[in-house]
Amino acid sequence: MVKKKSKFRHISIGKKKYYFYKIVWYDILADGSHASATEFDNMKPALMTTMGYIYKKNKKCVWSFASYDDETFSDRNVFPIGCIKELKKIEI
Repeated sequence: MVKKKSKFRHISIGKKKYYFYKIVWYDILADGSHASATEFDNMKPALMTTMGYIYKKNKKCVWSFASYDDETFSDRNVFPIGCIKELKKIEI
């Protein structure tokens, strides 16, 4: 039987596949200085983009990594689901 090739970018570590994603998420914006009400009203969270492999996800969080060696992971993040605007699997 011939295995169907995945159309999505991925790596295999051990016997598990990890898919590559673009994660667009909101980061907090903090400012410790004095500001007027208008300046305060104009504050918005930063819209960030992270590219990486999804280690796992559940209803509350998404775990990602960008670097790996054998079965060790580096450049790791844990994103609360509520902060994520877009989670897109990258095609080859």
